[in-house]
Amino acid sequence: MSDVTDDMKRRAEAIRRDMGGAERVKSMHAEGKPTIRDHVDAFLDDGSFRELGTFSRSLRMEDRATTPGDGKIGGEGLVDGRPVAVSGDDITVKRGSSSVVGSRKTSRLYQRAVEMGMPYIYFGETGGGRIPDLIGSEGISDAMPSPDIAARRRKIPMATVIVGQSFGGSSFQSAFSDYTVQVRGSVLAVTSPRVFEIATGEVIGFEELGGVDVHAKLTGQIDLGVDTYDEAYDAVRRWLSYLPSNAWSVAPRGEPMAKDRWDRDEALAAMVPEARRRGYDMRKFCAALLDPGSFFELQPKFARNLTTGLGRLDGWPVGVIANNPMFSAGVLNPDSCDKAIRMMCLSDAFNLPLIWLMDVPGFMVGRKVEHERMLFKAIRMVEALCNLSTPSLSVVLRKGFGLAYQAMNTSGMGAVGFYSWPGAEIGFMDPDVGVNVAYANRLEGLEGDERERERQRLIEEVGEATSPYEAAGTMRIDEVIDPGDTRRILAEDLNRLANRKIPAPEDRPLSYWPTC
Repeated sequence: MSDVTDDMKRRAEAIRRDMGGAERVKSMHAEGKPTIRDHVDAFLDDGSFRELGTFSRSLRMEDRATTPGDGKIGGEGLVDGRPVAVSGDDITVKRGSSSVVGSRKTSRLYQRAVEMGMPYIYFGETGGGRIPDLIGSEGISDAMPSPDIAARRRKIPMATVIVGQSFGGSSFQSAFSDYTVQVRGSVLAVTSPRVFEIATGEVIGFEELGGVDVHAKLTGQIDLGVDTYDEAYDAVRRWLSYLPSNAWSVAPRGEPMAKDRWDRDEALAAMVPEARRRGYDMRKFCAALLDPGSFFELQPKFARNLTTGLGRLDGWPVGVIANNPMFSAGVLNPDSCDKAIRMMCLSDAFNLPLIWLMDVPGFMVGRKVEHERMLFKAIRMVEALCNLSTPSLSVVLRKGFGLAYQAMNTSGMGAVGFYSWPGAEIGFMDPDVGVNVAYANRLEGLEGDERERERQRLIEEVGEATSPYEAAGTMRIDEVIDPGDTRRILAEDLNRLANRKIPAPEDRPLSYWPTC
């Protein structure tokens, strides 16, 4: 048997060394461009990769000798000691294009990951579907997207790293993923500019079509854009550190808070201006509130009026959804609704408690947002919220007006702990605006100083009803709290929530909720 075994080892070594051609590999390295094997080795713990599907190749007889792996590489390994499944496109073999066997391999690796309860990480760089392999019903039926992944119900965390030009299969993969990182210089799109031009006559460059800035700022189809491959690897590793390996397990707890972090923190209150129209950066507030160095923002350049991310409080992993008054006063618009839904889906699927920090003037109004389906997006956000199974803790920092107040998760919407700072305002509309709308006729009948005096009197009168004590008086708020005690109160609640009964994965509706 030794001769047979030696032959197998020689075959495997040649495939792994030469890939789609030794010269191609040499050329990529000369250009400073990693192969898929380089990406996998750099991402995983040293020496932990175990390949699966080494001997796969094209179904087409004429291509069998030249398609090792059939354009896809994958297997299993460790990240910070935790098992993960990993795969990606091999551009040394027909540009990493998707064909029958290659697609079958990635589907098989995903199936194994689900059965074994491991996160699944994909490195995307493909020219799209392979022709002529996919021409005809049989070929296209085996291509991505796979029904297994499409029906996954977020049983395991899934991330995609876009490392090159990615069309077709790997772009579909990213859309299924819970977390997508794109490296600058890469492209993410359904199809290539060349196909665009042939099909429509439209001429468009790679960056304009699907570069990092397009997706990070405009489309929200990635969670993070980075400049280097190492940054991408680090981002995925850090993202994984907040999550359980699968929907059946519990996310790992970090170090509990230091003793002094339980003390009253006057600096938290000082970060939020009393004047409701003054902006401040909610990202800095989140970083100060949570365990030091633990806040990990998601989609930082998209819909910046809403801040979302992962973090830890007293070591417990949490999700965060917070209005950011630094941008558009923290108003909710269609993009921020999509962003909130994405965060809710991730938290619900993997049973992370959510912390909501409210400072919201309402939903955006105007022709532009109406044409962007503001109504639909607002209601989808509320609908997702009402189906959220993971517990939420909400704090009104400064204001909560209109339907946006409800959409940011109040006690009536399911928050298990709902608190307000003493200076907050809560109501149907900002009193300044409400008076101008409701009392327009009365004010028009007055002139000069008299009009302004009456307007201010009405604002004060209406403003009394927006006091948090009004809401607390009817148990719409659980407690009005000292701002300096916010961290302690939320941490105490998280410790008590650790004893709760965790719903089974099939009882978490947002685990299979479509994100926008």
